[in-house]
Amino acid sequence: MSPQKFHKNKKYDGMSANKSKKKFKQFREQPKKSVKEDDEIKELKSKYDSIDVKNITFFKDLPLSQKTMVGLKKSRYFKATEIQRESIGCALQGRDVLGAAATGSGKTLAFLIPVMENLFLKKWSRADGVGCIIITPTRELAYQIFEVLKKVGCEHDFSAGLIIGGRNLKFERSRMDQCNIIICTPGRLLQHMDQNPLFNCSSMQILVLDEADRCLDMGFEETMNAIIENLPPERQTLLFSATQTKSVKDLARLSLSDPVYVAPIEQAAHSTPDALQQNYVVVELEEKVTMLWSFIKNHLKQKIIVFLSSCKQVKYMYEILCKLRPGTSIIALYGTLHQDRRMAIYNEFCRKSKVVLLATDVASRGLDFPIVNWVIQLDCPEDATAYIHRAGRTARHKAKGESLLVLLPSEEAAMVEELKSRKIPINKIAIDPKKMFTPRAKMEAFLAANQELKESAQRAFLAYIKSVFLMKNKKIFNVDKLDTDAYARSLGLVVVPRIRFLAKLRKNREKNREKQLSQNNDKCEESDADESDSDINASRVEAENDDNLNFHVHSSDDEDNDDNGFLTIKRSDHEIPIDQLPKVPPIEEVKSKAKVKTVTKAAIAKRVVKRNIVANKKVQYDDDGCVIVDTAKELQSELGKEYENVTEGGIDIEKAKNLLREEDKFDKIRFRQMVKAKHKEAKRKSKVENEEQVDDFGSGDESGEIDLSWLPDYRPLDAGSDDESNSGTRQVVNSSDESDDSDKIHKPPKRLTTKEDDDCSESSSDNSDLDDEPPPLKKTKKLTSKLSIDEAEKIAMQLLGSR
Repeated sequence: MSPQKFHKNKKYDGMSANKSKKKFKQFREQPKKSVKEDDEIKELKSKYDSIDVKNITFFKDLPLSQKTMVGLKKSRYFKATEIQRESIGCALQGRDVLGAAATGSGKTLAFLIPVMENLFLKKWSRADGVGCIIITPTRELAYQIFEVLKKVGCEHDFSAGLIIGGRNLKFERSRMDQCNIIICTPGRLLQHMDQNPLFNCSSMQILVLDEADRCLDMGFEETMNAIIENLPPERQTLLFSATQTKSVKDLARLSLSDPVYVAPIEQAAHSTPDALQQNYVVVELEEKVTMLWSFIKNHLKQKIIVFLSSCKQVKYMYEILCKLRPGTSIIALYGTLHQDRRMAIYNEFCRKSKVVLLATDVASRGLDFPIVNWVIQLDCPEDATAYIHRAGRTARHKAKGESLLVLLPSEEAAMVEELKSRKIPINKIAIDPKKMFTPRAKMEAFLAANQELKESAQRAFLAYIKSVFLMKNKKIFNVDKLDTDAYARSLGLVVVPRIRFLAKLRKNREKNREKQLSQNNDKCEESDADESDSDINASRVEAENDDNLNFHVHSSDDEDNDDNGFLTIKRSDHEIPIDQLPKVPPIEEVKSKAKVKTVTKAAIAKRVVKRNIVANKKVQYDDDGCVIVDTAKELQSELGKEYENVTEGGIDIEKAKNLLREEDKFDKIRFRQMVKAKHKEAKRKSKVENEEQVDDFGSGDESGEIDLSWLPDYRPLDAGSDDESNSGTRQVVNSSDESDDSDKIHKPPKRLTTKEDDDCSESSSDNSDLDDEPPPLKKTKKLTSKLSIDEAEKIAMQLLGSR
């Protein structure tokens, strides 16, 4: 389009002019960002001195920046709690704060809002480095604080980092210098301080300790001391907890300057939330598992947290409950899990509404689980502080909840007294025995079928006994009062595991008692000896005055009377000659004998290596004492023997190929031998089977001869029946009558007759004309030839057919 045409189009020119004017006006009217922030910062600072806690109800009543207010509105935080009203104002004024409030009262926002406002007023950016460090005792609590900070501080330009164990250390190390707010656990923070050259906290402004009493106790004492030494002394410190520490030693370590103690919990009637209903029940140790199983079965549609004292107990109870299938979801949270798995379990429990969480004290502090119906403390907590934090996982943010404490009869009196001294209202209830049913039989079956589950049960058993043994308050926890046998059976164990540390403890106790008794006896004997020495000295003085008194054996007429010889001296000389004393060996020999080194497995292994002994090698010898070489397991070729003696590393492919070719030759020979051996064995087996069949067909005589007495008679039916009945002998028909009676006479085949039978038949045929009566038949020898079954059947059929 030409310039002329552009000017002729008046409508278009007017629109473009108006648009340009509007854009120009908007740009001119909008002030610079830096100027706007400076004015806001000046206004906020002027309002800090006039903060009145009584007039604060909502967050908008506090002098907060617009970015913070937008984040609070997006997160739907409008009304401030009591701890937030009293602590935020003091923190905004730059004072150190010690905050103590009941669980679920909003302590996280009470220190996050001052942190964001402080860095906003100082225009903190990434280039300025670390401005605030928030330390928590557990990883899950650090993760929760980080998530809240992301929601509330979404409008701010700060950078925040989550520094906890179980994460990638290299990833954290490369970005530590870019974080303005660090949320961390003590161990990982100290690791970065020692190993990361990029970490620099010299310009840090605020230090926050959430669950401060736990961070400063014996478990983290050394770590926290090392961290505090690396922090700048001029800083603002905020301490928050449901059970705040008042120890002068702990506060002195933090070098607080004129701290403000904000504790609405002390003015309240109870240390726990008013909406929390608290009860306890007394159960025997062996009935704990039954009680838990029955409770879960009767509360399938509720959200429950079950606290146990050790990780191994949680692991076993999770495994066995998953096997038993109670009808609801079972999840477990404990310290030895991988960090990603812990985060997944935490999010899963927050998301679900019908679930049972088995957990250790890892989940007892600070975690904000939504809508928890029941908290069951199956194992007694260490003290009232631990009880408060466990029970505080329910009845949060003015919601209702119930807590149930399970106590043993030996724990009831001392624990209830301690809870009441801390202003914790708790009532005793009883369990309906009709609703109690035990899964012990199923547990024993599962343990018998699964060895890993059985070992897990054994570890859980020992872990519980050890946890009770290590507790400080011996008025509550007494190992000697535990019925360990019954408890092991309640876990499904048929055999009670050995408790070695407890056995050693009892042995040491017995030894100490014996030592004390022996020391007391020695003291008594020494006192008696001192008294007797004084009596003897007095008697000696009297004896020196009386020359007629002898110290020889006192003779009396009545020797059986004990009163006569009770205080008499039986011997005048108590010294023993030196020659009669036993010889005592020198001290060096005694020490050398006492210091006999025990032979360990490592020493035995070293000896075996020095002697070139190959362990677990079986050597076989023949009758001549020669070693039988197993050609299948050892290399036979000379190249293979050379290859075995080579000590250089790596593999030579050419040598390996040649070695395989040489070994293939020996393998082929060995294979042929194996095939021949198999053929020989097959032939031998077939031969044995044939012999067994022939033996079965025979008569069973020891000589192995075949008995043919069962065959039918081959004489004619009309030949001398009277003579046969009288004489009982068998006669042969004259051979001259062959033409007449050939069909009636049976002649055995020639291959079955012997030479003697042939001679007899010839002689009988020659003398048949001379004798009218045929001679008696000689006893023929039994057939000794070995017949097969088919041949025997043919003979039998021929004989039967001849009749």
